[in-house]
Amino acid sequence: MQRAVSTCLGLIAAAAALTCATARAGELEVLHWWTSGGEAKAAASLKAAMQAKGHTWKDFAVAGGGGDAAMTVLKSRVVSGNAPAAAQIKGPSLQEWAKEGVLANIDGVAKAEKWDELLPKVVSDVMKYKGNYIAVPVNVHRVNWLWANPAAFQKAGAKLPTNWDEFFVAAEALKKAGVIPVAHGGQNWQDFTTFESVALGVGGAEFYKKALVQLDPASLSSPTMEKVLTTFKRVKDYTDKNANGRDWNLATAMVIKGEAGMQLMGDWAKGEFIAAGKVPGKDFACIAAPGTAKAFTFNIDSFAMFKLKNAANVKAQNDLAAAIMGSEFQEVFNLNKGSIPVRLNMKLDKFDDCAKLSNKDFVDDAKSGTLVPSIAHGMAVPSAAEGAIKDVVSQFWNADKMSAKDAMAKLATAAKTK
Repeated sequence: MQRAVSTCLGLIAAAAALTCATARAGELEVLHWWTSGGEAKAAASLKAAMQAKGHTWKDFAVAGGGGDAAMTVLKSRVVSGNAPAAAQIKGPSLQEWAKEGVLANIDGVAKAEKWDELLPKVVSDVMKYKGNYIAVPVNVHRVNWLWANPAAFQKAGAKLPTNWDEFFVAAEALKKAGVIPVAHGGQNWQDFTTFESVALGVGGAEFYKKALVQLDPASLSSPTMEKVLTTFKRVKDYTDKNANGRDWNLATAMVIKGEAGMQLMGDWAKGEFIAAGKVPGKDFACIAAPGTAKAFTFNIDSFAMFKLKNAANVKAQNDLAAAIMGSEFQEVFNLNKGSIPVRLNMKLDKFDDCAKLSNKDFVDDAKSGTLVPSIAHGMAVPSAAEGAIKDVVSQFWNADKMSAKDAMAKLATAAKTK
């Protein structure tokens, strides 16, 4: 009888514990645009971490590498009063969303996990609104990379370029060898990614900051900008006729297969090489975009947390924020994504030479003042001005008769967009 009572009490306790755990478990709807091979693996690792805590993960993935489509969907959801728990938002856009009063204050998690000590100030400042954390950073991407296929270069008898003159020499050699010199996807954010690397390589970090961060009218109308635009347009001559509309990861696949020699793209491209079983330094080369070895354009992925009413879902949201900044997730995620951890003092033993170079340059460029935000990836200027400038850059890239001077005038006008 006593054993039966004991067993009964044990079952009641177990049921109570299960009920309590279930009560604490929440649903997490997470909006992101990580849908390519390496990115999808990275997203899956975050999902697994949340499911391990008993939470339900509701994937809200919107394809499109630049995130433009995702932002359109998010705006309609928030306006209708049906915001997800978390959404991939970054840079000045975080401040714009915070001003609308729809983001949650996650200082409780940040203080408990000591984020101020674990993040560079340049990063933590972006994640705060009026001194309060409203978002959690995931990683640091370097945007100004050139990816190359060594076998294609060997076939062409070409050397990896360190400046734009060498770039065009290599491109010409690849073309003569029957290899597409530059893999490119004709989408405006990809055009813009190439443009900012040209601007940094031709003009240097100070010019880049004045023209594409401060939107200084004199810099946007300068002879340097004319040279940037002229160089940028020359790159198009070495892309293929099927580039229009191509997704970035398909362009990366062209380099992986040796169909193309080079691609100008951020280090999320490395995730595609790794997912294809390729080895850095052997099957592919990662070098700074021409002329940019002493500078670093950064793109930081982050998740903004939206205000929720359900207590269990708020708990799940806090668990998500803590997990993102945890050293275990930072390692797993960034190994898959191709980026480097945003959390300082992480061991990089498992990271490849591309990541170690990126990490070293990130730290060095932060000290030297040559660490600059990527305008192409939403880190530098408000979204309205960014969109207007992006449109001008793509118009120039695609127009046969627009001169560099015409493009400069349009850039100056676009920069004033509010």
